[in-house]
Amino acid sequence: MGGRNNTQVSSFILQGLTDSAGIRLALFTLFLLMYLITMLGNAGMILIIRLDLQLHTPMYFFLSHLSFLDLSYSTVITPKTLESLLTSAKSISRMNCFTQLYFFVFLGATECFLLSSMAYDRYVAICNPLHYPVVMSLRRCCFLILGSYLIGFLDSFVNVLCISRLHFCNSNIIQHFFCDTYPILALSCTETHDIEVMIFIVTGTTLVVSLITISVSYVFILSTVLKTTSTSGKQKAFSTCGSHLLGVTIFYGTMIFTYLKPSKSYSLGKDQMASVFYTIVIPMLNPFIYSLRNKEVKNALCRVTQKRDGSRQLK
Repeated sequence: MGGRNNTQVSSFILQGLTDSAGIRLALFTLFLLMYLITMLGNAGMILIIRLDLQLHTPMYFFLSHLSFLDLSYSTVITPKTLESLLTSAKSISRMNCFTQLYFFVFLGATECFLLSSMAYDRYVAICNPLHYPVVMSLRRCCFLILGSYLIGFLDSFVNVLCISRLHFCNSNIIQHFFCDTYPILALSCTETHDIEVMIFIVTGTTLVVSLITISVSYVFILSTVLKTTSTSGKQKAFSTCGSHLLGVTIFYGTMIFTYLKPSKSYSLGKDQMASVFYTIVIPMLNPFIYSLRNKEVKNALCRVTQKRDGSRQLK
């Protein structure tokens, strides 16, 4: 080990996004606004789906869980980031760091397979509509949801278990604004090759398998839609799938850019920007992506509002 300091670190220092006080204040204001919009948007989506009976369908059942994941996903990262930007309190305990990493990986992996389940749901609805109520039963939907959470749990368990066994004896400064896998691996003073390969395989399998499921589903959907002679039928199919495709493209694009590459190619500036996008921006955008282009959600919001106004008048 040479002259290395073998004392295990008890806490880490998050380097953050910038050292400039002016930029930190601007980012704090921007991220706080985005976080509030994320909370209101996703909580509002869950509430509308719960209150309106016409949205009690498999598609909106999955969408309510996506909103829950996005709300949780942002909450795992954003509050600590806001604290660091406002107070320069960059220290985080070892336990809190690994806890943040665990939930970050857990929620991210779960969302991958939830998006796959949503693609499968659209495949059944468009390619096999007569059997849709039977195939997408409540039992099947619950099975897909529980399976997504279970895979997320296993992914995060393997990830954190591998990293927690490393020794950090050279530096405790994480070159990031939250506890992420590659920046933590870079601090280890022990050999990380085997762990990097294991994490790459687990992460890559999660992304590739879920992405293949989505791709195959949409190949069949596209084939069915192109065979449809009705213009209105095509428009309805594209409108129901367009929002999901947009959300999938944004989410997977940033994830693949950040994680499906060797840890040595980690770039502080580029990867931090990508991380801001999928931890703060995407959870804020998803409620708008799935509602602004969706007449059913707009109509449900009107019905819920009218019902609330009607109940007030009766009082």
